[in-house]
Amino acid sequence: MVTVLSPRPDLWTLDPEILHLNHGSYGAVPRRTQELLAKLRAETDANPMLWFRSVAERLTTSRLELAAYLQTDPAGFALVPNASAGVTAALATIPIPAGSRIVLTNHAYGAVRYAAERFAKAAQAEVVVVDVPLEADDDTVVATIEAALDGRTAALIVDQISSATAMVFPIRRLAELCRSRGIPSIVDGAHAPALLDAPAEDGADFWTGNFHKWPAAPRATAGLVVAERWRKATVPLIVSWSEYDERLPERFDQQGTHDYAPWIAAPESLRVLAELEWPRRRSELSAMLDEGAKLLAKALGTSVAEVARPAATMRLVELPFAGVPSPEAGEAFKKKVSRDLKAEITLTAFDTRVFVRLSAHAYNSIHDYQLLAERLPSVL
Repeated sequence: MVTVLSPRPDLWTLDPEILHLNHGSYGAVPRRTQELLAKLRAETDANPMLWFRSVAERLTTSRLELAAYLQTDPAGFALVPNASAGVTAALATIPIPAGSRIVLTNHAYGAVRYAAERFAKAAQAEVVVVDVPLEADDDTVVATIEAALDGRTAALIVDQISSATAMVFPIRRLAELCRSRGIPSIVDGAHAPALLDAPAEDGADFWTGNFHKWPAAPRATAGLVVAERWRKATVPLIVSWSEYDERLPERFDQQGTHDYAPWIAAPESLRVLAELEWPRRRSELSAMLDEGAKLLAKALGTSVAEVARPAATMRLVELPFAGVPSPEAGEAFKKKVSRDLKAEITLTAFDTRVFVRLSAHAYNSIHDYQLLAERLPSVL
């Protein structure tokens, strides 16, 4: 008989009256990590001078643990507030000549596309968006992106797991393709830590990912992994006292009076994951979410999106909307669901289709999706 791991909402402080079905946006911090975070912040305010004298050593200890979790070279791993900051630091590092092209796909996160547009505009370059079908397999993804790369390409920015479509991209192959063409590659791995094993090992020039999503670390905790040839040139977005430190990680460590408690507390969440038997639980959550997504699709009279390589704990269920609603209408719908159904969801859009993006963690059970399937049709 196979034993299925039980849900563990007791490890979090989430409101039990609410269906929490969108871990992939802001995460949820375990109770134990919250307690450590509160203790560190209390220590900060008890003696700020002593606290800031101790920060460098504590950050080094935490950073080494986080780098080990990613199975990446600690000399090329820096802490940043979020993946958007990591992408921005990467774009600030690479040369972007006038008339060049920054290539990304139609799965790119909105803020990342905005960053590409800002740097392209400043350099008199252009942004090229490659259309990759939702159902594309790895060979199609690589061939489609390769066709868009040419001698004017300044960089390829590509998702590892796309936010809007929960699609896993063949990063290793794309990084190898870029290396063969002499094109810098920037990987937005925002959703990858804890969903993929060793997500930063694929040889990209820059990789960045959030720890506040599936690793369940405090928010504003993310990592930037930089290939050796770019490390001397890569600097934090804020100029501070570590400006002339020759070591990449230490240059990013101390940014004035930043709140360092989340970065220092983050490894505690990794210990929670270990106690949850995370690799096994992740597999079970994937199977549970398959079932939950089918229940919701049946209740809505729609279907689960056919993503060639879906992320382990993310699924898309199509909504029966005629066209893509405006951002304002989308926000109004989510607020209505929150208020009337006591459920927290998010919507994503791709081409002309609108989806509920479900994303699960250890506090979720199949009962959550049964309840959503019962309730959601009433507000459509």
